[in-house]
Amino acid sequence: MCGIVAAVAARNVVPVLVQGLQRLEYRGYDSCGVAVHLGAAGGDASAPGAGLQRARSTARVAELQAQVERDGLSAGTGIAHTRWATHGAPAVHNAHPHFSHGPGAQAGQRPARVALVHNGIIENHEELRAELQAKGYVFESQTDTEVIAHLVDALYDGDLFQAVRAAVARLHGAYAVAVFHKDEPQRVVGARAGSPLVLGVGRAEGGEPAPHYLASDAMALAGVTDQIVYLAEGDVVDLQLGRYWVVGQDGAALTAGQRPVKTVHAHSGAVELGPYRHYMQKEIFEQPRAIADTLEGIEGIAPELFDGQGEHATAAWRVFKDIDQVLILACGTSYYSGCTAKYWLEGIAGMPTQVEVASEYRYRSSVPNPKTLVVTISQSGETADTLAALRHAQSLGMTHTLTICNVATSAMVRECELAYITRAGVEIGVASTKAFTTQLAGLFLLTLALAQAKGRLSAEDEAQHLKAMRHLPVALQAVLALEPQLIQWAEAFAQKDNALFLGRGLHYPIALEGALKLKEISYIHAEAYPAGELKHGPLALVTSAMPVVTVAPNDALLEKLKSNMQEVRARGGVLYVLADADTHIASGEGLNVVRMPEHYGVLSPILHVVPLQLLAYHTALAKGTDVDKPRNLAKSVTVE
Repeated sequence: MCGIVAAVAARNVVPVLVQGLQRLEYRGYDSCGVAVHLGAAGGDASAPGAGLQRARSTARVAELQAQVERDGLSAGTGIAHTRWATHGAPAVHNAHPHFSHGPGAQAGQRPARVALVHNGIIENHEELRAELQAKGYVFESQTDTEVIAHLVDALYDGDLFQAVRAAVARLHGAYAVAVFHKDEPQRVVGARAGSPLVLGVGRAEGGEPAPHYLASDAMALAGVTDQIVYLAEGDVVDLQLGRYWVVGQDGAALTAGQRPVKTVHAHSGAVELGPYRHYMQKEIFEQPRAIADTLEGIEGIAPELFDGQGEHATAAWRVFKDIDQVLILACGTSYYSGCTAKYWLEGIAGMPTQVEVASEYRYRSSVPNPKTLVVTISQSGETADTLAALRHAQSLGMTHTLTICNVATSAMVRECELAYITRAGVEIGVASTKAFTTQLAGLFLLTLALAQAKGRLSAEDEAQHLKAMRHLPVALQAVLALEPQLIQWAEAFAQKDNALFLGRGLHYPIALEGALKLKEISYIHAEAYPAGELKHGPLALVTSAMPVVTVAPNDALLEKLKSNMQEVRARGGVLYVLADADTHIASGEGLNVVRMPEHYGVLSPILHVVPLQLLAYHTALAKGTDVDKPRNLAKSVTVE
């Protein structure tokens, strides 16, 4: 969730650090900061206050940038961070970077000796804090991160690299860190385990040594370098002017072949909003293009669509031939896409399918089956809970793995045998929209490929499904044209405190996703239920003050759904129904209907979710919330 940027160069790196933070703002954060070594290249070592200096803010990065400019921070070595609070409230004293002034000292009493930024959660921080306090270290924050800064200082004996290696060996939990020391002005050391960190390799220019960089995401370095080294679990990396090296978890130095430099064309600047008010609105309207890009070049169904790209890559046909069930692991919106896919995988491919919340899966006893295809779903490919669940499944002997992911260079792709890369493009809004619908497109392709591998997909069915998928962008455009009607609904919803969402069968997960979107960005409490469950409890909540959103496609469950809707109306409830054109559901007293342009069969979840996204967006707009950066949430959840 947090963002890290660090640099060592022969010239001022502060603009690079701030720009990197700006490119990571989409992840979500509640504080930010920069620390520099004023004795490093580009800084004045003789200036008053030379040494370690920092600027921190609980406002946006733009305010931090103004603060940095006012303070005149300029140096060749620096680290920067955006924080999403876990330990300690969002406050300046809890913001990164954290300093250590040595034992028996606090800020203002002695110059800082260590500066450090950290993503992740240290589970044994209380034990380490007590140990360090006994040694005289004074803590100025409630964070687990400050423990690492003091630990590095306590272990420092003239070599920062060795101090960091010794420190991380004591840590339990997840971390990505970048740290520098006052006695080594042109050196930054990084380490990672359970949280992403990449090395950016710079180019030497004008006779100066090559600069090098660290970041939690290659996007932070877009426009600075496209030469990226993806660090593995347990790696410790040493950055100095003109050189770097990496040591693996076993302490052995790694060769270039073991950690190759890859050319990564990350997004090179902030996405333009164009005519839209928010990124979320823009991304909702980008879905026809995103679906078209995700399906581009697909002429037929074949296992090769899912051939691996990562370090464990293999041929999909071998895997598909060997498996007899599917296990889907995901979180949040991605979990709901997996729940939708379960209906497809069992109904079309005949594959027994289990969908697990990734954050729960590895903490219970389960029955592993080596013939399981473990499918992970993640927009970023760095979701900590999903990565941990994947590794747990692998440790149980389930080695057939596949990911549906939007980032080709992510840890999820590297660690899975097989992959399907969706092409949603960069998604800035915290509430996922186009990533969700492209995940559904990828999962439907997987369904067809498995059905084909198991002899359950005829040539006629394949042609029909492909034709329907190719028509999706046009169908989505027609759904987006319903926006004015959803705005009218939103005006009513903005006055409410609670809402219910109902769906049946294939559309129950879509109701779940609609409820999640509403609560994420409008802060209205919303819940979703299978419509048949209404009379088993939730009906007690139904009054005229409780709007009930119903997803009503013209499928085999329509008549059952109509009965559920009558249960709501009989209790004075107000219905908001997304109905297919031929469902014969008409607007009336307490019944508001938005009619979908066409019935889309098994692919209708991809269409029905779009009005729910628009409803959430316009409700949040009417309430005046921060649509793209909702409170307490982050885009990329890289802590457990």
